[in-house]
Amino acid sequence: MNIWTLNAGSSSIKLGIFVADRSSPASLRCVLRARIEKLPAGELATLETLLVKHGAQLPDAIAHRVVHGGHRLSEPTVIDEAARAALAAAASFAPLHNPVALRWIDACRAACATSVRQVAVFDTAFFATLPEAAWRYALPRKLADMHHLRRYGFHGIAHLSMWKQFVALRPDLDHGGRLVTLQLGGGCSAAAVLNGAPQDTSMGFSPLEGLVMATRAGDVDAGLLVHLQRELGYDPAALESLLSRESGLQGVSGLSSSAGELLRTDDPHAALALDIYCRRAAKYVASYAAVLGGIDGICFGGGVGENVPEVRAAILARLAFMGVQIDMARNQAGGRISADDSSVDCRVLAVDEESELAAAATRFL
Repeated sequence: MNIWTLNAGSSSIKLGIFVADRSSPASLRCVLRARIEKLPAGELATLETLLVKHGAQLPDAIAHRVVHGGHRLSEPTVIDEAARAALAAAASFAPLHNPVALRWIDACRAACATSVRQVAVFDTAFFATLPEAAWRYALPRKLADMHHLRRYGFHGIAHLSMWKQFVALRPDLDHGGRLVTLQLGGGCSAAAVLNGAPQDTSMGFSPLEGLVMATRAGDVDAGLLVHLQRELGYDPAALESLLSRESGLQGVSGLSSSAGELLRTDDPHAALALDIYCRRAAKYVASYAAVLGGIDGICFGGGVGENVPEVRAAILARLAFMGVQIDMARNQAGGRISADDSSVDCRVLAVDEESELAAAATRFL
């Protein structure tokens, strides 16, 4: 079996090629990983260039990371015309992501034989079983149920990957125990997982809620949005641009959306942006101690979580009251970053969404 994975984020695309013995899908192994931060051409031209460059053969299946399947789709799904229509209808839930995924789906359809099966794997799936107290907003029940106004949660594939790795590292804990996972990249989210069952997560109806992100605001008072509409004339498009593309680290600093770049400047606005970013993340982790009844582990993943030790240190320093103790030398290296006598096991884990995507696709072959 030859499986491609396409992981289209809001600011990058990651391609994976996996092979496996047809009689043993568990033998799945990765033979290529490629990441492109900015497309040099359109989706189809980029795909064709990658195929030629790496001499890849046409796949048996293509697995796409899709951020939102709306209220109907959460389990991995073969992308037929009905499923594609559902993904397009859900674009308003994730306007930065779903349209991009649809373009890649169409590019794959153009580049490959029609017999190649395409599979959508959803970022919301891991959180489909959240307790109702976690997913329901305190809105009028009839209105919320009629229009599917609820917290869906996102980055589920990444949080699932971190949880699986932590379970393997800590077999002494029951299915990972009381774990908080932090996916920090262009988008950022936190999740609370109890013995393998998600109990809460920071993103909600859309990928805008929760942590401060590269260009997204995270939590904002809904009354402030009403004020922007009523007093300053913001329409839905302007609000979406403000909250999705003009806020977060970029908006506060006025300099960059990159945590690493902001650390390299002495501009006070950069320092403030990072302070807000780390404060919000620590606040969520601490709140999840109440959700889980304590915390056994904290895991960092994503471009920032895996590669910016200063951010990890600033978040964990705020959690010393919970018995979190960071080893600064370990923090520079990654892996286990907590001190030996820390009451919370803190880890940096390389999130592997592509393997999760490929494994999901094998179910349909």
